[in-house]
Amino acid sequence: MAEESIPPVRHISYLRQAKDLAMGIHPLSKYVPPLLLIADAFLTSLIIYKVSYTEIDWKAYMEQIAQYEDGERDYTKIKGGTGPLVYPAAHVYIYCILYRVTDQGRNILLAQRIFGVLYLATLAVVMACYRRAKAPLYIFPMLVMSKRLHSIFVLRLFNDCFAVFFLWVAIYMFQRRIWTLGGISYSLGVGVKMSLLLSLPAVGVILFLGRGLQGSLKQVYLMAQLQLVLAFPFLPENAMGYLNRAFEFSRVFLFKWTVNWRFLGEETFLSKEFSYSLLVGHASTLLLFITTRWLRPAEKPWTELLGNVLKFQEPCGQMQHAVSIRISPNYILTTILTANAIGMVFARSLHYQFYAYIALATPFLLWRSGMHPIFQYGLWAAQEWAWNVYPSTDVSSKVVVGVLAVTVARMWWGTRTDFVNPKGEGAASKKL
Repeated sequence: MAEESIPPVRHISYLRQAKDLAMGIHPLSKYVPPLLLIADAFLTSLIIYKVSYTEIDWKAYMEQIAQYEDGERDYTKIKGGTGPLVYPAAHVYIYCILYRVTDQGRNILLAQRIFGVLYLATLAVVMACYRRAKAPLYIFPMLVMSKRLHSIFVLRLFNDCFAVFFLWVAIYMFQRRIWTLGGISYSLGVGVKMSLLLSLPAVGVILFLGRGLQGSLKQVYLMAQLQLVLAFPFLPENAMGYLNRAFEFSRVFLFKWTVNWRFLGEETFLSKEFSYSLLVGHASTLLLFITTRWLRPAEKPWTELLGNVLKFQEPCGQMQHAVSIRISPNYILTTILTANAIGMVFARSLHYQFYAYIALATPFLLWRSGMHPIFQYGLWAAQEWAWNVYPSTDVSSKVVVGVLAVTVARMWWGTRTDFVNPKGEGAASKKL
């Protein structure tokens, strides 16, 4: 009888170890991220050598860089096959290096290899951020299984890949409380593509709570200075031309390329009323999260914090150090990725390369939302399917918007108890 009871006991033990491994608390857990990274390195190499490269923007990038190399410094005169140069100066410098290394853009295979290394470096930083935020290992496979993400990096060579890399490096530096390097990395990302401005409200709140008023203003000043340095070669020639092209907020997108709002129809998509409604929705949702979620570590009403700022006083007063300690790696990752997701929900138009900002954030956000793992993988799979439909359809665009909206809504609900003092525990806060 005793022998018959051994198998069930072992079975329970194996299940417990598997669960511990999935949650990241098993002694062998530390080996899972590097093993996934190695496996993805082989997969990425296979994609580069077996899947045909698709030309979209690379040729236009190189045509624009050729004009820069010839001495053109007026942004309004730099154009390529797909249109004018509409990215900030860091994009120009990065692709200028690629232009020279890849024989003026002709060596596509070498460019793909470079982007493969960039992809793996980005993935390594993402995994490091997840680990510092104490995310469970069972969500890590979602990071390496995206068909569209591999395509964006090594088959399309979009500049979003560099912007995403700098964003994740910034998050990692903020998690390590290396605020200056984090600010520099974030500003470099904005210097590649202004899409990173979607995360700016969260970055501002994190610096505000983590560094105080004066410290955060210094960081903002440093980031602004870096943008000025990057833009300096173009400013004497046509300063307004640079600003209008590199940071063009009034740009009208073509309906045929949209991935998210196709189901509304072209007339609604192009209408000003729709544009204004998205802007109001974006601002309102950000304010909701800022006032009801992101400022909670301060343990003061947002009106009091704002009043102190208007008086040029430290918003948290003598509690600033205690508040700064509460700005944990989990809080930083949650806040920045949520702000990015909010921006994507209300974006006027998402193109396929924008999935680079979404794919690496979705696993963490779905976990933090409090959903059951089955629903986490279900929503991830639905989103992955929708972003791989080309051209986008009414159904796929509904899924894109729906998954993003559900993610944001669940994030608001799932973080409702963060930094809420349990009854009877005084000032003890739930730290993330």
